[in-house]
Amino acid sequence: MNSVSTILTGDRPTGPLHLGHYVGSLARRVKLQHDYSQTILVADLQGLTDNGHRPEKVASNILQVMADYLAVGIDPLKTTICLQSGLPALAELTMLYMNIVTVARLERNPTVKNEIEQKGFTRSLPVGFMVYPVSQAADITAFQADLVPVGDDQLPMIEQTNEIVHKLNALTGTPVLRPCRAILSDTGRLPGVDGNAKMSKSLGNALPLSASEAEIHRAVHAMYTDPAHLKITDPGKIEGNVVFTYLDAFHPDKAKVAEMKAHYRRGGLGDRSCKNTLEECLQMLLAPIRRRRAELIRDPEMLLAILKTGTQKAHAVTQQTLYEVKKGLGLPVMF
Repeated sequence: MNSVSTILTGDRPTGPLHLGHYVGSLARRVKLQHDYSQTILVADLQGLTDNGHRPEKVASNILQVMADYLAVGIDPLKTTICLQSGLPALAELTMLYMNIVTVARLERNPTVKNEIEQKGFTRSLPVGFMVYPVSQAADITAFQADLVPVGDDQLPMIEQTNEIVHKLNALTGTPVLRPCRAILSDTGRLPGVDGNAKMSKSLGNALPLSASEAEIHRAVHAMYTDPAHLKITDPGKIEGNVVFTYLDAFHPDKAKVAEMKAHYRRGGLGDRSCKNTLEECLQMLLAPIRRRRAELIRDPEMLLAILKTGTQKAHAVTQQTLYEVKKGLGLPVMF
């Protein structure tokens, strides 16, 4: 097995990526690619687990997500970017792992339970959605990844992956698979621009990386602040104030933000001034990303070529893991 620390991350291509993705993972991926062996998986099959009735939504966003990756600074010469559906070993590993995971264990996974509730699934729950923790385990182990950057809501997925690793290794009698550990973000989950606890494409409260100047302006000036802060002279609350949450996440001058918080708490600082500061910050952050992204999306052949090259590289890695798993289990290897 590879002794170098290997990172696997990924996204479901169900829409363009947004500021929540940027602060939660994309900016970190740009830094990590210089020091680790990093793979990013465009998880189109997992995108279908709740979009099986509209596959065109997933298909049309694959290159959109590719453009987002490159626009923020992910370098395909340093990071392997690959397509989940182009790696048949992932599907076969998923099937193998499904036979050592019980339905009861999947039902106890709090991440799955929360998402089922959020999406309103009852008896209409797709089987693929229920078992996507097993699919994620297949993704992680296929690349022998030992580091997985996630939000704290995804920790149950890492736990379940490691359970599968231990069960499989016990069956084979040898450490075929590597356990992994989570790398948690330094920043908390970014709330939606509407104040909802989660920024989400499906909830319609996300600010995409491709947002125009006008879209940024409208989003910032509609943000929730402190409803009791009626006059500039009134003391204001920072807790639950979306504008200050975003300033904490994105403003480069932390000392200035700290001074603004103190000023707001004692009174004398207006919401409009705070929003103007945040808008200036976000306009500066997103303008170069938006320009670069616009250039990239005009060249779909180039984006597809990068994805094909990365998928071919990943194919060899994942097939080798599948070979080792099947050999360890005593199953015939027909490739």
